[in-house]
Amino acid sequence: MNPDKAEKIFRLLNSQYPHAETMLHYNSLFELLVAVILSAQSTDEQVNRVTVDLFKILRLPHDFAECDQETLESLIRGVGLYRSKAKNLKAMSKIIRDKYHNEVPDNWDDLIELPGVGRKTANVMLTVGFGLPGLGVDTHVHRVGNRLGLVNSNTARKTEKQLKELFPDNLWGKLHHLLIYHGRNYCRSRKMRCDICFLEALCEKNIS
Repeated sequence: MNPDKAEKIFRLLNSQYPHAETMLHYNSLFELLVAVILSAQSTDEQVNRVTVDLFKILRLPHDFAECDQETLESLIRGVGLYRSKAKNLKAMSKIIRDKYHNEVPDNWDDLIELPGVGRKTANVMLTVGFGLPGLGVDTHVHRVGNRLGLVNSNTARKTEKQLKELFPDNLWGKLHHLLIYHGRNYCRSRKMRCDICFLEALCEKNIS
């Protein structure tokens, strides 16, 4: 896409959603990491319903590391893939406790090595947790980016690469949230609201 058109789309999105930010609830970097891991293939609303009680019982890396698998599974049962997520949370928490002295690492290489942390989670942690450049690609970002014509991609990794090439790194984190908000409000997976969308004139309608 032409960079000028991409910039115009960004400006309009930012004007429509000036307060776009993560909807996950957390009180520490570690809780944010747990919440983002839980959000894979689950909605933020589902995660928040789970963590409101989870974080009353388990808060620190040690708590998760020492919690038995069955109990942890029962605590996060409200999100998808809860069994594998429980296993990853325990393993991740042990590493955070033992290797990083209870501090969530603030760099890509260390984050991506943690169990349960993929590219999206690492990107979100960098930008939301540490205010560093990062652009997580979830289903909303992938879908809306393609429909608008910002990218032409069939994988999340390609979408991430193309968006990062199109926009300067100081906008990556904001763009992540803007595309998510637009995907929730107008450019839905189903029942799209193209007839009232403020980006209608700019959209390339790459709908598959």
